[in-house]
Amino acid sequence: MAGGAVGGRLAGTVALVTGAARGQGRSHAVRLAEEGADVVAFDLCAQVDTVPYAMATPDDLRETVELVEKLDRRIVAVQGDVRDRAALSAAVERGVAELGRLDVVVANAGIWSYSPALAMPADMWRDMIDINLTGVWNTLQAAVPHIVAGGRGGSVILTSSTAGLRASGNIAHYAAAKHGLQGIMKSLAHELGPLSIRVNTVHPTTVGTDMIRNDAMYALFRPDLDTPTEADARSAFHGQNLLPIPWVDPVDISNAVVYLASDEGRYVTATELTVDAGAANR
Repeated sequence: MAGGAVGGRLAGTVALVTGAARGQGRSHAVRLAEEGADVVAFDLCAQVDTVPYAMATPDDLRETVELVEKLDRRIVAVQGDVRDRAALSAAVERGVAELGRLDVVVANAGIWSYSPALAMPADMWRDMIDINLTGVWNTLQAAVPHIVAGGRGGSVILTSSTAGLRASGNIAHYAAAKHGLQGIMKSLAHELGPLSIRVNTVHPTTVGTDMIRNDAMYALFRPDLDTPTEADARSAFHGQNLLPIPWVDPVDISNAVVYLASDEGRYVTATELTVDAGAANR
C-alpha cells in the first residue's frame, strides 16, 4: 500500500468512509484527505425511526464534500443505506471507477438508541443489528474485494466502541453489535493477512458528536432530572473515563484511523485500538 509519500502519509491512496456526512465519519474523511487520500463517502442522510436524535442530512454530506475538496482532494459522495448491499456495491464500484483504486475501508456508519433489554421493541433491536453489525458486514463484502484486486495490500478499520469491550445497562443491542465486530475483525485478519491487508477495530469512549450531545443521551445519563441539559450530564460523562474529560473529539479518533491506515501501522493487525480516556478500565 502506498503511503508516506510527499503530500501526506496517505498520498496516492483511496479510502472508503461510511457514515461520512458528519460526526466521526466526516472527521475521518477530512483527516484522510489531509494526509493525501482521495475519498469515497457514503451515508444514509435520512432518519431511522428508532433513533432518538436527528440524523445526518444530504446538506451534511455536501458539506463533507466541500471540506475534502478544499484540501484539493477528490471525493465521490453517495447517499445510500449500509443495509442495502447492492447500493454499497454500486457506490464502491463508482468510486473505484472514478478514483482508480481502493486501499482503505473505514466502516464507521452506525446508530445509537437505548432501552431496557426486556422492554426493547423488536424494531429497535433490528435497526441496531442491521446497521451497526450487518451494515459493516455489507460494507466489507462490497469493498474489500477491490482492495484484494489491487494487489497492494491495504487497511480495514471497523468503528467499534468501549461497549464492544464491556457493556452497561440499556444498550444490550448496541453492545451486541459492537462486540460482534470483534469476531468479524479477528476472522478477517486471519483471512486477509496473507494478502498484506490489515484489519483492526477502533474503540472510542463517548465522542462529542450529535450522537452523544442530544437530549436523549442526557436523559439516559441523568435520569434523576426531568429535562437535563448538557451541563447537567457532563459530570456523569466524566465518570465514564479515567482522564478528567466528558468525551473525546472526533479528530482524536480520526488520528487513530490515520495511523492504522498508513504505513506507520503497517504491522498492526487483529488489534483492538482503544481511544477511550481509560474508560475500558473503569
